[in-house]
Amino acid sequence: MLKIKLARIGKKKAPFYRFIISEVGRDPYGRILENLGSYNPKSKELQAKAERINYWLSQGAQMTTTVNNLLVSHQIIKGEIIRVVSKQPAPVVAETVKPDKTPTAAAAEPVAAEEVAAESTVEEPAAEVAAESTEEPVEEPVSTESAEAVKASDEAGTDATPNAE
Repeated sequence: MLKIKLARIGKKKAPFYRFIISEVGRDPYGRILENLGSYNPKSKELQAKAERINYWLSQGAQMTTTVNNLLVSHQIIKGEIIRVVSKQPAPVVAETVKPDKTPTAAAAEPVAAEEVAAESTVEEPAAEVAAESTEEPVEEPVSTESAEAVKASDEAGTDATPNAE
């Protein structure tokens, strides 16, 4: 199957493209059947051989979505602009969990988690395990003494960490 596509020929940071027609699986920088025009994206200048493009389309050649959108927007061919959908999933924004500042609540959380883990001896399904593994780990103070020392050092404006030598 033949396809009309773009082949980059510009220098580094100076893009310039050729409209070419070649086989679908063939390298766009290798052997081409015909050069159908050029496109400069910096100046938005498009030079295309409209009658040759229409000839190849009548012979059953396809176009990439980018080529189609360029030719339609410059009114070389008639048709609709195709919406390009990216193949990469949208980035997921991770929510940050702020630890509780009270030392009693922070000390009670690990005990409750250990009790739940001790009671639960049945294996969880893989879906639940996968869902739990994506959660952000919560930073917990080592002990109430170290949490009080950090709080006191924050109030005093010094950097006093427990067990520092």
